[in-house]
Amino acid sequence: APKACIDSKNHAAVSCPKATVQSAGSDTIKNSLSPSLCSAQTFSYPLIPGTEVLSLQASQVSNITQYIPDWYYYNHGGIAAQNLNFCNVTVTYKHTDKHDSINVGVFLPIDSWNGRSQGIGGNRYTAGLTDVTKHGMIAAAAEGYIAISTDGGHTSDDPAEWALLDDRTPDYDTIYDFGILSLDDAALIGKSLTESAYGSKPKYSYWTGCSQGGRQGLALAQKYPNAYDGVVASAPAINWPELSLGGYWAQFVMGHLDEYLFPCEINTVTAAAVFACDGADGVLDGINSDPNSCIFNPFTMVGTQIYCSDTGSELKISAVTTNIVNATWTGARDSQGRFLWYGFKPGTPLTGRNTPANTECVDGKCTAVRSYLHERWAQVFVEQNVNRTLSNITRKEYDRLFWKSVQQWTSAFGTNDPDLSKFRDASGKMLTYHGLVDEVIPPRGTRSYYEKVAAQESGVHEFYRLFEVPMMGHCYGTKGGYPSTMFDSLVAWVENGIAPESLPVTYIPEDGKTYGRIICPYPQRVRYTGSGEVTTSDVFYCAE
Repeated sequence: APKACIDSKNHAAVSCPKATVQSAGSDTIKNSLSPSLCSAQTFSYPLIPGTEVLSLQASQVSNITQYIPDWYYYNHGGIAAQNLNFCNVTVTYKHTDKHDSINVGVFLPIDSWNGRSQGIGGNRYTAGLTDVTKHGMIAAAAEGYIAISTDGGHTSDDPAEWALLDDRTPDYDTIYDFGILSLDDAALIGKSLTESAYGSKPKYSYWTGCSQGGRQGLALAQKYPNAYDGVVASAPAINWPELSLGGYWAQFVMGHLDEYLFPCEINTVTAAAVFACDGADGVLDGINSDPNSCIFNPFTMVGTQIYCSDTGSELKISAVTTNIVNATWTGARDSQGRFLWYGFKPGTPLTGRNTPANTECVDGKCTAVRSYLHERWAQVFVEQNVNRTLSNITRKEYDRLFWKSVQQWTSAFGTNDPDLSKFRDASGKMLTYHGLVDEVIPPRGTRSYYEKVAAQESGVHEFYRLFEVPMMGHCYGTKGGYPSTMFDSLVAWVENGIAPESLPVTYIPEDGKTYGRIICPYPQRVRYTGSGEVTTSDVFYCAE
């Protein structure tokens, strides 16, 4: 189906504006590559200061027909590749002053290059060139983009296999390659290979990513403002040293109280918050479009009797349950009660895979299910001890681990420098979305970063916009709201000067109906006109 945008004047769905690439005179672009030229001999070794190319391999990939769903291609809709042909080039290189080895993969369309390149971000503890990333690269190539990704110096999702030396001290070379250094290298290598293949560098270069890929996008805007003309950095894992230990907070509270809850107890309080806040946007439809204007007191649930599917019996919501849920919402505090890091929004799923208060219950007894992301961070990066466990730590120990994490790794992984002046001056444009029921990265951290940028840049809206997405989880999922037109909107902004005033999304509430909505650039919020069919987007508008 064709992608849709929203007309900011009447809020109706319209066709997205198509960005154009000039192809006349000195800007003429050769948009095809002869299959015979897809060989290592075709390409000059990229000349990147401070690096040495170790090898270059090239091979043709032909007749790829595959559907790539949007959860493999964040910030886009799903893409159907039809008989796709591309030249798959891998460059292996090292930094001359280090003992590292980094791979950059580049897919060059054989038949229909659109004059642009697209860097594809990584996920979890990988920089890219994973099986997941390669799906996104195929989708990008199917749309005519040069697709670029880097492994950042390692391929394992387990940092214990690459972030520690044999003596169990941090491998700073590999860590800094992963954190930042490899990202600009990949952009330069991609542009160099493009010039070898087509005779010209990309007219426009873009970055897209979510989570780790979102953090990488912000790192590029902050440190390498000329690497990409446009960046989509969604649900970014910025403030990583804080959010990693902060994300463990709910598990710590349960351990400190020695109370591990049945999922049914937590889920009941979560559902009550969603129900109570449903009408905050002016419409009762199962969609909490404006969670920031709703305050729900979980302690009113104490004594509520429910049927618990985990036990097959009735039970009452206890004060312990509401205390744990409230602590998850308010966020981590030190032993003196002072703020450490943001909590999760009411309505966020707190039980299940990769959620903050997950438990496992057998025969009426529940135990902790600690997130691999959080515990591995503490083991490898904070303590350099893979056998270290976070179970049963004291308040004092939690404080120590939190501040040690921040002190050790902010420079490498904080990625929260609000000075984007060089990116602005380079005419860069950046878009970010963050789901307001993100169960992995609290959305308040992203908003806080945007507000810090705005405090320095009164015109921040002219080059950087944040879209908060109600009812959406980490990068994707829950009841919908995924902004599939975000990347195309960035292209239109960069190339045609059309800034996105809103973005279309679709929700699927419990009743099975499909609801068209819009999301708005922060600090604007979605508002209902007061009349009209609420399943369509044209009765909603953006306002502060």
